[in-house]
Amino acid sequence: MVRHDLKADLSAGLVVFLVALPLCLGIALASGAPLFAGLIAGIVGGTVVAILSGSEVSVSGPAAGLAVIVATAIQNLGAFEIFLAAVALAGLLQIGLGLLKLGSLSNYVPNAVIKGMLAAIGIVIVLKQIPHALGRDKDYEGDLSFLEAAGENTLTDIVQAVLSLNGPAVAIAGISLAILLLWERPEIKRVVWLRAIPGPLLVVVAGIGLNELFRMFFGTFHISDPEHLVRLPVAASFQEFLTQFRLPDFAAFGRKNVYTTAATIAVVASLESLLSLEAADKLDPQKRISSPNRELLAQGVGNLISGMIGGLPVTSVVVRTSANVYAGARTRWSSFTHGMLLLVAVLAIPGVLNRTPLAALAAILIVIGYRLARVGLFKSMYAAGWGQFLPFVVTVVAIVLSDLLVGVGIGMVVGLFFVIRANHHDPLTLVNQDGYYLLRLNKDATFIHKSRVKDILRSIPDNSSLIIDGTKALYIDHDIAEVVQEFRHASEFKNITIETKNFENRRGVATYRPAAAH
Repeated sequence: MVRHDLKADLSAGLVVFLVALPLCLGIALASGAPLFAGLIAGIVGGTVVAILSGSEVSVSGPAAGLAVIVATAIQNLGAFEIFLAAVALAGLLQIGLGLLKLGSLSNYVPNAVIKGMLAAIGIVIVLKQIPHALGRDKDYEGDLSFLEAAGENTLTDIVQAVLSLNGPAVAIAGISLAILLLWERPEIKRVVWLRAIPGPLLVVVAGIGLNELFRMFFGTFHISDPEHLVRLPVAASFQEFLTQFRLPDFAAFGRKNVYTTAATIAVVASLESLLSLEAADKLDPQKRISSPNRELLAQGVGNLISGMIGGLPVTSVVVRTSANVYAGARTRWSSFTHGMLLLVAVLAIPGVLNRTPLAALAAILIVIGYRLARVGLFKSMYAAGWGQFLPFVVTVVAIVLSDLLVGVGIGMVVGLFFVIRANHHDPLTLVNQDGYYLLRLNKDATFIHKSRVKDILRSIPDNSSLIIDGTKALYIDHDIAEVVQEFRHASEFKNITIETKNFENRRGVATYRPAAAH
């Protein structure tokens, strides 16, 4: 690793650490698990998975998309230790999926859907962080779902936050946003020693400092409620710290419902990881192509270890990956740095970090979200045509109004419609002159073109001549061949002469003798 890469990765790792800390805690809280379990998942994802990952910029840790599954599983299984057995088994299943090379399924997600996912997550981040910036912290950090556990939704939560403004939180968030915007100015970037200080680190220090100044000089005008601050578990001694690690209930490995839970976690975690991996490749400034099968193996090892020591399930996560890329990460060592910083923070400085206002962290995430959902992306997708823009915008709306996996699923359905529509029309050309018709296959013909071929053949009038030219098609499947064969039989009753050119003896096509001319 060259020196400038190491410097960039250390700085980016620090930024990701600041973003990841409250997310790990918030997701654990929402999952009904011990807070320390979220930190274990963050540490394992940031160290073990980072080293083994198929991506240089992807960041792994506990995922909000699994929070409901985790909370339900812990309740149904009856004990957290039994749930840990399911997490470890899920890791083994993911390792199996990687060895079977099933990660390549992610390559079939259209680019428009991946770009829509990134833009949607950017919008969701901004919308979700507005209440935190205004001092309303009823929804847990990291929640990406439109419907919230407190009975609110993303939009009504913003309305409630506006109606119940917290003055100190608003002041800290406003100053934090100003610092981040100022840090992007050319005047700041030209000063070497200022450029060396990450803007998000300055925001966290400023947030802590401002709140302490408010407390000292303005009495009650400061953030004192722990609900509005980072809440890192504080261990009185190293021995107490070690007691927070838990082993799975090994007797639970014989229970059927543990295997069902493990399969659910493995499938959902793998889907989220593969989608995040595709997003990471899109965000990567160096446009490196990651191995999805290696990523599944890495996630599997991560979940096996996390389950064995008391952690939540691990996946690759877009929010932390986005923060990593925009902070200037160049290699996997940025993610490793963030994992090690989580470990050091838990051991050495939990009290200091617990003074950090969530409003300051909200400002950091708002800027990250805005970059993901920049206006230029929407303009470029619109310029690419409706076949790209509609799947993109449908994915955006679906994710914002539901959640990640549901939104991507809806986007893929719309994307598939346009793929079928394009293939339905584009590969076939029909021209005619004076009763002579030429049907040309411009590219491979498969079953999805069958309806179009039938429509064209049905339009050929009686007493005509038809040439079917398959020169440009490398493959014509059996469905198309059968349609032509059936029309060939019917043409005898319509006085239609049919001649084929480079149509027979194609791969997947039976050989038919041309009909005799009438």
